[in-house]
Amino acid sequence: MTTRNRSFVVIGLGTFGGTVAVELARFGNHVLGIDTDEAIASRFADELSEVVIADGRDEDALREAGVGSYDVAVVAIGEDLESNVLCTMNVKMLGAPTVWAKATSRTHHRILAKLDIDRVIQAEHDIGLHVAQMLHNPLVRDYVSLGNGFHIVDFQVPEKLDGTDVQSLALREEFELRCLGLMRGTAFHECTAGCGLELKTGDKLLLLGERQNLRFFADSLA
Repeated sequence: MTTRNRSFVVIGLGTFGGTVAVELARFGNHVLGIDTDEAIASRFADELSEVVIADGRDEDALREAGVGSYDVAVVAIGEDLESNVLCTMNVKMLGAPTVWAKATSRTHHRILAKLDIDRVIQAEHDIGLHVAQMLHNPLVRDYVSLGNGFHIVDFQVPEKLDGTDVQSLALREEFELRCLGLMRGTAFHECTAGCGLELKTGDKLLLLGERQNLRFFADSLA
């Protein structure tokens, strides 16, 4: 199944916004980048579909750029809280159907949330949580939060579990976890009931469950 490409406008092409814009373009989407700095904007001229030099605080400039006609608008303006909020308000008023905006603090997050946008991103905060989780338990290589306390964790199998049958871990019975599968190199293996799959050091178990239960399982191997 193919994913329908969409159109995106990214306002603010700093480290965060520039990375988002370039990656979206690499996926084959039409991406308009907007920044007030001509030098910054020019660096993305060959990587994005379009680049416009404009001030996100200027509603007329954004209207002229056609911001309201894009599927998704991302407000990635950094440290200038006033510019970020005004730009977000302008994007909403111009009718962009989906709006994401970057917040740099908890207060900033609360302000943006009041504007009823689709998502507020706290990049540094989210990355900090991610890094802390992996530092806390080196066996956790990566994870995805699903909300409501549930996560999917990429759990690296330690040497002490080498040769162990997946079913003998009693993931569901003892830890209320579900094994979604196992990656061995580039091959994916399903962990269905009675599969009899033996673990090897370095395998990656994909586990679904609540954060506390995932921690209990990790701690049981310490």
